[in-house]
Amino acid sequence: MLRSERSSYHYRGKGADQADLKQRIKELAETRVRYGYRRIHMLLQREGWAINGKQVYRLYKEMGLGLRNKPSKRRVKAKLREGRCAASRVNDVWAKGFVQDQLATGPKLRILTVVDTFRRFSPAVVPRFRFRAPDVVEMLERVCGQVGYPASIWADSGIEFISCELDLWACMKGVTLGFLRLGKPTDNAFNGKFRAECLNAHWFMSLDDAVQKCEAWRRDYNEIRPHSAIGNKPPISLMLASAAHGPP
Repeated sequence: MLRSERSSYHYRGKGADQADLKQRIKELAETRVRYGYRRIHMLLQREGWAINGKQVYRLYKEMGLGLRNKPSKRRVKAKLREGRCAASRVNDVWAKGFVQDQLATGPKLRILTVVDTFRRFSPAVVPRFRFRAPDVVEMLERVCGQVGYPASIWADSGIEFISCELDLWACMKGVTLGFLRLGKPTDNAFNGKFRAECLNAHWFMSLDDAVQKCEAWRRDYNEIRPHSAIGNKPPISLMLASAAHGPP
């Protein structure tokens, strides 16, 4: 016979099958998403389950139903910074942001840029002295009326881009808002090209002068400038091709 110490023997409990209880806890957690395990325990007791709070807590944690007490600050139509996919079709993903510059006489300018990241087409480059959230919404609505609504728009975290007005517009139009990753200028490389090829090459004497020169550069960028990412073609060629085959 094999001798072994008595202390090496351990009792292995045989718990009752709790599949029905787990299923009921899961159902309550899904229908009452802001209820923690304590309130779920109270509901179970009302239904006649003979179970204590510690047991509910253990099953609650095992199933990963822990309640997040602090809600996310992101709005309804906003995605997290991670987990993004590259654009796969026209009007799939737009990127927008502000570029800072100034007139030759000193007043500062804010220039709102928008670009379709799939076809590299820029539907708008708008300089103004100041932008408010309603101004951004008005500009997006005008542009979308010309080229269609995007599936999602990625932007930086400026106050104009996290406003209630923009979030409401996105919700009504079915557009998902997202945020560019911090320290990743390649998420919107258009702004770098715009600064190097337009802002650094021109003096702006007035706001009207800035509007004319930015619009002239935008047209050249869309209609003439070759882009290596799309086979050294101008973005307008992809836009015309997609129009010939119908809406995306």
